[in-house]
Amino acid sequence: MTTSRPFVRSRHDRMIAGVLGGIARRFGWSSGLVRVLFVVVSIASAAFPGIIVYLLLWLLMPEESR
Repeated sequence: MTTSRPFVRSRHDRMIAGVLGGIARRFGWSSGLVRVLFVVVSIASAAFPGIIVYLLLWLLMPEESR
């Protein structure tokens, strides 16, 4: 049985607040790929307000412990 990683903001893999770096680490994906996908989906979809989602995740996701 594998242990699941929690959703936390990354302290090391961050551009602004570490939200997308934390999501990438949680799923074992490339952080660059997650960032590109987030920007593409945010631009391509008017129903997906990327800035608001990012700000909410910044507020709700705890920061990674040291």
